[in-house]
Amino acid sequence: MTDWAFLSATDLAAQIKAGAISSVALTDYFIDRIERLDGEINAVVVRTFEAARAAAVAADAAAAEGRWLGPLHGVPMTIKESYVLAGTVTTWGLERFRHNQSKHDGLIVQRFKAAGAHFLGKTNVPVDLADFQSYNPLYGATGNPWDVTRTPGGSSGGSAAALAAGFSALEAGSDIGGSIRNPAHFCGVYGHKPTYGVVPMQGHELLSGLPEGDLAVCGPLARNADDLSLALSIMAGPAERQAKGWQLALKPAAKQALSDFKVVVWATDAVAPVSSAVSSRALAIGAELEAAGAKVSYTARPDFDPARAHENYQTLLNSAMTSGMDAEGVARMQRRADNLTDGDQSREALITRAAVLSHRDWIRAHGQREKIRAAWDDFFDTWDIVVCPQMATTAFVHDHQPFGQRTLAVDGVERGYFEQLFWAGLAVNAYLPSTVFPTGLADDGLPIGLQALGGPFCDYETIGFTALLAERLGGFQAPSHFH
Repeated sequence: MTDWAFLSATDLAAQIKAGAISSVALTDYFIDRIERLDGEINAVVVRTFEAARAAAVAADAAAAEGRWLGPLHGVPMTIKESYVLAGTVTTWGLERFRHNQSKHDGLIVQRFKAAGAHFLGKTNVPVDLADFQSYNPLYGATGNPWDVTRTPGGSSGGSAAALAAGFSALEAGSDIGGSIRNPAHFCGVYGHKPTYGVVPMQGHELLSGLPEGDLAVCGPLARNADDLSLALSIMAGPAERQAKGWQLALKPAAKQALSDFKVVVWATDAVAPVSSAVSSRALAIGAELEAAGAKVSYTARPDFDPARAHENYQTLLNSAMTSGMDAEGVARMQRRADNLTDGDQSREALITRAAVLSHRDWIRAHGQREKIRAAWDDFFDTWDIVVCPQMATTAFVHDHQPFGQRTLAVDGVERGYFEQLFWAGLAVNAYLPSTVFPTGLADDGLPIGLQALGGPFCDYETIGFTALLAERLGGFQAPSHFH
């Protein structure tokens, strides 16, 4: 059988349209790979194979009649467990939602189906989508296809692992603290965190009808940049209520060559130092860009204090993450907050303070965030892209200790486990688009991905930039033992 595992979704759709492959054959091929190879990885934890086969039969029947369902006609994909897919449970890894099954598809699932895709199943997540690892009491732990003793990242860890192992043609995740980009980096695939508000969050929820929260976004993961662009075009746009009054018009990627770009390389930072392997890779990308004719700076920065900006992000992030606490939980946090010193900047302290923010305090923190966004606006009047790390190291060994006991070794120095949220927060807190792209392997044989940050609503520009880089440097490569 032809090896279809690592072809892009756009290539597979083109082959289906040309009659070179059928949707049924392709769907059966991916089902076989999952059944044979996913045991040690544990990425596709909710499987909808029967429904996928039925959808593939329908797609082939439509093609035989000359009817094309959309740009992903007949292409099988997977999606993060946190999305609502009819006939499956959506748990976010939480035991109390074990039976939270929906009879209807969520909005993003509807949009992918309208584009012609169908679903093989859903992929694993951490508890409450709140970790750099993907394990929970319902589905267990997911391993990295490059080394199953290491994390694939989180919270879209199953998504990135499924792509890297060739179990799926396309994926969709979500991101509030790097949850699309961190797994993309660890697994060597592409991931895009859209500009805040571009992709509706409806259908990515535990309980329907909740308002969209601050910071969080939905976005695609893929094995190349063209698939990211296609998936974003499918996912983006107003939901039903908003569509009554506005339409989305993202700027297309206009630059045709790397020499057209003005790029800043932010290789490391004292707030969250990264390993020499990661920082040197960022500097090497800068050198490649210079050689390609791009204007590159290693010192230009937006006009704000990175440490204070990170503190602002943590305050707003933890406020969002703890917003579902009941009255007893808030009271417990209040008692803990009363015992904190003013200088305590530990993650526990920041979570505690954020959990008991008054609405007035949140508005003030939001006001500080707006100043940061304005500084980024001024910065992107001059520069197009910021290339920077996503995490401090390559994928680390599974660590399921309590959060307070975890650290991350960066070049032999133990650093705070959540310190690396700094790199995710640069884009999240300012509502900016960011595309993580693979840059090849480190000396330890594991992938290194970097971020390409851009100005607000310049999503296709950051994705297009990574496509041009891939033409020069190469893009996704599959783990050798999964070919």
